[in-house]
Amino acid sequence: MSTDLTLSFTVDQTPEQAFAAITDVRAWWSGTIEGPTDRLGAEFSYSVPDIHWSTFRITELEPDRRVSWLVLDAWLSFTEDHEEWKGTTVTFEVSETDDGTLVRFTHVGLSPEQECYEVCHTAWGQYVLGSLRSLVESGAGRPNSFEGQDKLDAALAGTVALPG
Repeated sequence: MSTDLTLSFTVDQTPEQAFAAITDVRAWWSGTIEGPTDRLGAEFSYSVPDIHWSTFRITELEPDRRVSWLVLDAWLSFTEDHEEWKGTTVTFEVSETDDGTLVRFTHVGLSPEQECYEVCHTAWGQYVLGSLRSLVESGAGRPNSFEGQDKLDAALAGTVALPG
């Protein structure tokens, strides 16, 4: 059984609607994403100054079904191995079920053994189960601003020394 971080949710929207939301990364993760997020082979980056940045390449793009991002480079201020995400893969799978459309998120290579697992699990949970799900269901995500942000900020504050 895989120990990679996996999250999922089911919605009443179509696979096409769910997939369109997933690839509109700025609408659910961060408005500061740089680069295209909806084309095979494209590269994009995400940054939270002084805390985290990462660069991704879209390595799989099967419309309305699957998209994968390879982490080309990353830096996490709150882990001893600042490049812990480098070489990992983020995958979204979309499938139709009897209950609706299932969206499954897996961060391959991010497992409980990694130092960032707890904080990253909290963050991905807020973005995927909160913001992305909201975007799919209502057309409005909550990028970089969500319920529970204070919990994530507190977790990071305990492990991150911000410049003074």
